[in-house]
Amino acid sequence: MMQNLDSVPERQRVPEKLRSCHTAVVGGYLVEGHIPAAVVRRLLAEKPKITGIAVPGMPSGSPGMESPAPEPYEVIAFGPGDKTYVFARVAANGSISR
Repeated sequence: MMQNLDSVPERQRVPEKLRSCHTAVVGGYLVEGHIPAAVVRRLLAEKPKITGIAVPGMPSGSPGMESPAPEPYEVIAFGPGDKTYVFARVAANGSISR
């Protein structure tokens, strides 16, 4: 069992302010945190020139964090030089927009 995720090379490429509790490599992209599958599918279909996407923290209502009081949250794209932008917005009802 890995005790210090921050020592994993892939994790080190995720800007510190965007880190969460899970890191995966999917289709060559870093995927950090509780990200809806539909957003990952969009990432793989569009193939933007970014390093990855992240959901910082563990928003209530995100995948794996189901709640009777879900909250809206943003999926942030990140790339070289700590450049970031909102890749997707997830509403409290789970609908996804750009």
